[in-house]
Amino acid sequence: MASFETYFNAFVTILVTIDPPGLAPLFLALTGGMNRSERMQVGLRASIISLVVLAIFAIAGATILAVFGITLPAFRVAGGLLLFYIAFEMIFERRQERHERSAERAVTKDMIRNIAAFPLAIPLIAGPGAISATVLLSGTLPSPAERAALVAIIALSIAITYLVFVLAERVDAFLGETGRSILTRLLGVILAALAVQFVADGIKALILA
Repeated sequence: MASFETYFNAFVTILVTIDPPGLAPLFLALTGGMNRSERMQVGLRASIISLVVLAIFAIAGATILAVFGITLPAFRVAGGLLLFYIAFEMIFERRQERHERSAERAVTKDMIRNIAAFPLAIPLIAGPGAISATVLLSGTLPSPAERAALVAIIALSIAITYLVFVLAERVDAFLGETGRSILTRLLGVILAALAVQFVADGIKALILA
């Protein structure tokens, strides 16, 4: 059975790649013109869709890799590099700009009714970073009990994200521009360190293979 530290690192990795505080202003922008009830429906549907997507990768991540002939160490290196790139974007505030462009694209294409699925659930919540992190973590937690714990961690992270959506107006007002910038950069540094660890573990496994 994995240690508490392993589960805690998994929780931090998933939560940081999802980045709930960074999604709060985007959620408000995407649901502009909706009343509170409609916003909550969109937030709940997006949370459920993203949970299903990430749970599938948590349970069948290794199988999906095997279908394409990709080894877990190779994916650790690739996934770690991708997570590091996301961390780089967070530290230098480029990720928020990219997410805002996705949000604007959805609105201009009159996709309000499908906004929970795209772009809120995919790619803003269950994006490439969160999916890569989930597959990487599933490889380090191979037993059924550990995979179940990983799904529970994902569910907790999604629940926190939904809670941020519920409190989006207050969170955005409380953090302000400066608070969001500081929090995003701090989380980016943490994610960068975790990404380097993924790459180091992957390279070590490839050398020893």
